[in-house]
Amino acid sequence: MNKLPGQILKAPEHFLSQQDIQTVKMQTPQGRRDFLSRAFAAAAGITATATAVAQASPEGDPNILNLPAHATGLGQGVASPAYGNPSKFEVNLQRRQSPGLTQTTQASVSFAPLQSLFGIVTPSGLHFERHHQGWWDIDPTKHRFMVNGLVKTPKVFTMDDLMRLPSVSRFHFIECGANSGMEWGNVAVPTVQYSHGMLSCSEFTGVPLITLLEHCGADLKAGQFVLAEGGDGSSMTRTIPMSLIKSGEVMVAYGQNGEMLRPENGYPLRLVVPGVQGVSWVKYLRRIELGDKPYGTKDEAIHYIDLLPDGTHRQYSGIQECKSVVTTPSGGQSLMGKGFYNITGLAWSGRGAIKKVDVSFDGGVNWKPARLESPVLSKCLTRFNMDWVWDGKPSIIQSRATDDTGFVQPSIKQLREVRGTRSIYHNNAIQSWLVQESGEVKNVQVA
Repeated sequence: MNKLPGQILKAPEHFLSQQDIQTVKMQTPQGRRDFLSRAFAAAAGITATATAVAQASPEGDPNILNLPAHATGLGQGVASPAYGNPSKFEVNLQRRQSPGLTQTTQASVSFAPLQSLFGIVTPSGLHFERHHQGWWDIDPTKHRFMVNGLVKTPKVFTMDDLMRLPSVSRFHFIECGANSGMEWGNVAVPTVQYSHGMLSCSEFTGVPLITLLEHCGADLKAGQFVLAEGGDGSSMTRTIPMSLIKSGEVMVAYGQNGEMLRPENGYPLRLVVPGVQGVSWVKYLRRIELGDKPYGTKDEAIHYIDLLPDGTHRQYSGIQECKSVVTTPSGGQSLMGKGFYNITGLAWSGRGAIKKVDVSFDGGVNWKPARLESPVLSKCLTRFNMDWVWDGKPSIIQSRATDDTGFVQPSIKQLREVRGTRSIYHNNAIQSWLVQESGEVKNVQVA
């Protein structure tokens, strides 16, 4: 079937014509409080279901009139359990596995549930996973970390040695280079967990790598690159340019979100390379070698490269460019009915901080600036919100981020014009969600 100009593709099942999508008129309220008041008043008038608007009166609601057991009884003590767990009512909030990427005998990928998270920090137990040879729970008393290459004094560090040194703690996002990769080929996965869920954000604690290199007498003139090597079965190896390391951002980390790293996230030691694709954040870190040129290892000469339209490969393309996604409402969710909704999502850039995020409700015809919620940090997730009154008509919701370098997130059409359709990695295109008249939200692509 030939694609017409302006056509909207709901891959892979069928096409939607532009006439099927009603443009939503943008409202410009005098103030947010007035906007909310009018929104809920409108919802009360146009919605028949009691769930669309908060109840104004407690009459007849047993959950208000009758005291529940937890208000009259004795709860559990602090030692049950000794390590806290989520509520039993949140059992559906979990990482999800995917068979879509390279597999070993174990599942190799799990996706973070972005649609159910708040703020910018990903709980450690929901952090996305990518394993090349499975994960290990390594005895920290036996783990060793070595620095060699163009240094005066090669050294081997124990975990105790590292944790005696001055530490830093910083918030950074980590994104797999293959995140959103399936969208390249018009494969619209159903939810934001699968389209963007190889993304997480944590507070990492550790020692700046430059401190350890200087401690070993690194030749900072001849040494232009380091080789980072992991201690798992795949011997993950990646080249990191010294230009990133000299900034002090790259760290040898042992802490995450206030505690030691989880085993699936590299316990007891991993590399943190802010703004760079996750494969360079080598887990189970065992060695750093300082050299004078890129190493061209198997994980950067065969994998994690972009096939361009002219047949050439785009190599060492590790920076994760400016990107954003609306997480609510998003694919797989349903709106309760006409009326007010808070549109929320995440934005990030591997080159710095997010400067602004614009949101469209008509597939990119009109844009309106969203609110950036604090904190707004460099190479970290930024939460954005926007007020919206849905009139019940079909709507295509998009977000478009701009970072402090001036880079503007591209549309999928703009990205494909440069990068073609055969790529897998580094898809930072604008994501589109179609809100149907029924309230159901689906993944679509705006051509």
